[in-house]
Amino acid sequence: MKLIKLLFVCAILSSCNTPRAVYDYDDTISFSNYGTYQLFPDFQSGLSQLDETRLIASLKNGMKEEGFSTSGEPGLYINVYSREFMDQNRSNVGIGIGGGGGNMGVGVSGGIPIENNSVILEVTIDFIDVADDSLVWQAIVETKFNPNASPEERRSMFDKIVEKALEGYPPKA
Repeated sequence: MKLIKLLFVCAILSSCNTPRAVYDYDDTISFSNYGTYQLFPDFQSGLSQLDETRLIASLKNGMKEEGFSTSGEPGLYINVYSREFMDQNRSNVGIGIGGGGGNMGVGVSGGIPIENNSVILEVTIDFIDVADDSLVWQAIVETKFNPNASPEERRSMFDKIVEKALEGYPPKA
């Protein structure tokens, strides 16, 4: 029984830091027609130069695993943009005092806020059809972000973001 409780707690803790993704796509497109890509000509992710380099490396590896190449005329442009925001944790601990007697009761309670705000990084990856100049697929991935993370931790984070994003490509109709 203790083992089950421990596994349950570990599962909850490990799931708290996994990226979440939302996908959208043009359902009139045949995604099997795409095999080549390039980064969008005016690629500006909004990340620092070092983080952008890490993200691009993760994208290149992910796209290679999906069977894409960068040789020849591109079928898709890939554009990425990001934003950081604070996740306002509204958790608090409640304390109450009460008493009563007969048909009367009195109570006083209050909440003590638990400050645990997290920085969330939202990365949007767009696949744009080069011929039509139209958005055909999009993934929005959110994950907790530690601004003080080491370069290795950041690289791992971007690998996970790209992996999570590409789980939804090609779309399963």
